[in-house]
Amino acid sequence: MKFSLVAALVVVLAVAHGSEAVSLVKRDTQADLDRLTQLIKDMSVSITTATQEMVEKIKTLEMTNTAQTYVEEGKAKIQPLMEKVQAEAAMLQEQVQPYITNIEDHIKPLTDNFHAQVKPLTDMMEKLFQQVVDQSKVLLPPQSS
Repeated sequence: MKFSLVAALVVVLAVAHGSEAVSLVKRDTQADLDRLTQLIKDMSVSITTATQEMVEKIKTLEMTNTAQTYVEEGKAKIQPLMEKVQAEAAMLQEQVQPYITNIEDHIKPLTDNFHAQVKPLTDMMEKLFQQVVDQSKVLLPPQSS
């Protein structure tokens, strides 16, 4: 009877341990499933964020390329106009150059004449100032060293 009691007790303990092990396995499986689900969610968020960043970068690159295209088209349209303006400016300069030379030829004698007339006056003023300085020095009391 002791043997059957011990055997029954061993069977009860084995069943209890087995059912506890099954619930432990079930708990571990649920925890693993939860971790796996969270990992998949995290990966999904990461992939979505990376995709959005790539889309933004592509949009920025497309806008840059579009802007560059507009600039190049603008340059292509403006270049002929710039060449025409430069040609007109060169032509005007050629036409005006004789007038400038003529004016310079007329002004040079005037400035030379003005300089010739003013030079004696400046020389006279310089001598006058020198005389004033010399006379002021004579009027100063002697300085002792």
